[in-house]
Amino acid sequence: MIQIVYFARVRETLGMDGELFAAERGTKIAELIDQLAGQSERHAAAFSDRSKLRFALDHTMVHADAVLNGAIELAIFPPVTGG
Repeated sequence: MIQIVYFARVRETLGMDGELFAAERGTKIAELIDQLAGQSERHAAAFSDRSKLRFALDHTMVHADAVLNGAIELAIFPPVTGG
C-alpha cells in the first residue's frame, strides 16, 4: 500500500486530502495514475491533464516514469508558482 497525498487543484477536484492505494512493486507513477483515473469521474477529471502534474516520492521530486519500489508516500500536485 502507498499513501497518496493530494494538493491544490487535485485535492479540490477529488474532495479529499489523500487515500491509500494498493500498487504492485515495479509500478510506475504514470501507470498508477492510469489506475487512479479509472476509479471514478472525479479521479478522471483530476488526472485529465497529466502534463500539469508534479510528483514526489517520499519527499523527493520525481518524473511520472519513476518506479514506486516500496515508496511509502506519493504526493501529487500541480506546478507551484510564487511571487
